[in-house]
Amino acid sequence: MGSRDPLALLLIDVVNPLDFEGADRLLPQALDAARCVAALKRRARAAQIPTIYVNDNYGRWDLGFRELCADVRTRRTPGLRLLELLEPDFAEDLFVLKPMHSGFYGTALDILLGHLKVRSLILTGIQANMCVFATASDAYMRRYRVMVPADCTASEHPEENALALRQMARAFKADTRASSDIDLDRHESCFDSST
Repeated sequence: MGSRDPLALLLIDVVNPLDFEGADRLLPQALDAARCVAALKRRARAAQIPTIYVNDNYGRWDLGFRELCADVRTRRTPGLRLLELLEPDFAEDLFVLKPMHSGFYGTALDILLGHLKVRSLILTGIQANMCVFATASDAYMRRYRVMVPADCTASEHPEENALALRQMARAFKADTRASSDIDLDRHESCFDSST
């Protein structure tokens, strides 16, 4: 791998109103994961690795990504705490809105990654057992190398998160090491040699 094989960091559904049933169970884990994602995002920026927010549109077909962020702020939803930790940088970060679970379904994500010449992805976000999982599946089927740092994901139930991580490691060959163990300066060391 190496610098000739660019890497991208994906933040999945982190701009989230968290106003659904079960969100109160998700929020503590999501905040813990968001702190780790924020630290990883800072390191990715320093290593010149692009950050892409891959976000559900929550059925709001009339809103773009900036408007979704503004909506979470204006309505002061429970997800505001998450947004404050993972505030997008509109001058630097990239954005893809998705209508369903996978970041690839019905979106331009694959085209964007091709434009960036990216073949390896670090997937982070919520929920690991749904949208992160579906995105990892589609990424693997498109022959991307996948990393899903265990400390950068959350689900409503920690045991479901752990099961999703194990399944992604087994089925999609995802590297699930902790974000602090990822060497972003040497891309080839990001991934286990067996993947």
